[in-house]
Amino acid sequence: MLTRAATEPGAGSAAPAADLATLFPDAGRVLEALARAPRRTVATAESCTGGLCAAALTAVPGSSRVMLGGIVAYSDAVKVDLLGVSPQLLRAEGAVSEAVALAMADGVRTRLGAALGVGITGVAGPGASERKPAGLIYLGVVDGRTSRVVRLADDGGRHGNRVAAVRAALRLLLEAAGVEQ
Repeated sequence: MLTRAATEPGAGSAAPAADLATLFPDAGRVLEALARAPRRTVATAESCTGGLCAAALTAVPGSSRVMLGGIVAYSDAVKVDLLGVSPQLLRAEGAVSEAVALAMADGVRTRLGAALGVGITGVAGPGASERKPAGLIYLGVVDGRTSRVVRLADDGGRHGNRVAAVRAALRLLLEAAGVEQ
């Protein structure tokens, strides 16, 4: 069922894409860098960002040349079933860990056949534990030969944490694509 706002004039305007372009200016740089090399494609596996990284990338016109797809894996079951993350790894490390971010990145890269996979997992907030506070986020990028991981640990509120995670993921992708920052 469509909400009233979705049926009003202007609901299909370009404003949301423009907002994403403003929030994530590196998305276009990532896509340009990947498009310069043959078969350089990307896929995303996201937990706490809920698809925001994929949305940032696909907001850029022409993104279909390099963006293959994404999986929002909020639950551990989806991480296991769709991304191939080991249940033993999840039990040992927890979903919010460097190892799981890398496993998600490699899983989406392998399953979707991309050159690069990015995995994002963390605690967006506000709910958190003492061991894993809000703002603790791990991002991994895997290309099949090398991997990179970043840990974020500043709590900027739910929205701020999600935005910071996507910005960091885009910077990792630029690094993996060989772009100096």
